[in-house]
Amino acid sequence: MSAPDETRPDAAATALPAAELPAALGEPIPVAEPRRRPEVATSGDRTFEGIALLVLSVGLFSVMDAMVKWLGASYPTFQIVFFRSLFAFLPLSIVIWRVGGLRQALLVRDAGGQALRCLFGLGAIVLFFYCYAEMRLADAVAIGFAAPIFITALSVPLLGESVGWRRWAACLLGFAGVLVMLKPGAGGFQPVALLALLATLFYALAIIWVRKLSKTESNISIIIYFTLTTTVVSALALPFGWVTPNLPDFALLVAVGIVGGVAQIVMTQAFRLAEVSILVPFDYTAMVWAVGLGWLIWDEIPGLNIWIGFGLVLASGLYIVHREAQLRRQRGLARRLQVKR
Repeated sequence: MSAPDETRPDAAATALPAAELPAALGEPIPVAEPRRRPEVATSGDRTFEGIALLVLSVGLFSVMDAMVKWLGASYPTFQIVFFRSLFAFLPLSIVIWRVGGLRQALLVRDAGGQALRCLFGLGAIVLFFYCYAEMRLADAVAIGFAAPIFITALSVPLLGESVGWRRWAACLLGFAGVLVMLKPGAGGFQPVALLALLATLFYALAIIWVRKLSKTESNISIIIYFTLTTTVVSALALPFGWVTPNLPDFALLVAVGIVGGVAQIVMTQAFRLAEVSILVPFDYTAMVWAVGLGWLIWDEIPGLNIWIGFGLVLASGLYIVHREAQLRRQRGLARRLQVKR
């Protein structure tokens, strides 16, 4: 899922440009930094490795989304979120160990900002998981790809960033695509699609707060506090809708968390090995996965409006990423020239 990237302060330079990821994956994925800052590889071999890892992570997230949809027919959304969050700690424990242990991971400087990021992220994951169960999987994923549009628009009032007419035009094109997918006023309109759009908005807000936090907070702390929040909040909701799973379903619930956590780590590594502008187009393969899995498991075929709308959103998102990559290079050149002076 792809979206706009902005030039970030040096303090945030090791963070994954999460704002360039589409929302269909269900939650923001900041990167957990290693002990020493790695350099982004420029060799072709490492770039291809990054692309391969990105495609793998998208596939893992898509399988997770399909499991969430399958389980959503029998289990409450908060119960699925609980297992997704709790068992994600198994693979994430490796990252925690790499950055120096739990004490380092839990270090926080901006508690208020962390709380807002967790609130928005919680809203996104709960609503996305609910929509996966209630909608065709590809429909929910396609709407989620509108995240870059929201992030671009919201970065003006919330981050004070300037957006030129080209990106505003791309946003308008993307919003047109969203309207085509929603089909407002048409007989086939699904009210639940508005929840998918709201989930995308929450996702965009979470990403914006990740950008803000990246100036003062470690990336692993952003991950840990979000995962802790979703675990605790969903656990509090369990007594009000717990359904005891049978053994196969319990295995699926655990797999949701493990697969999601592994996918998070794999995507992190992908963005360390290759440039964001190269990787983002491959993230749209999530739509291929969603269509394929929806057809194989539930015999779901997206309507023509989804394909047309997704095409518009795809064009919008890719242009925003392309334009931001150009601006980033220009700003980098300007800074180097200033240093030489």
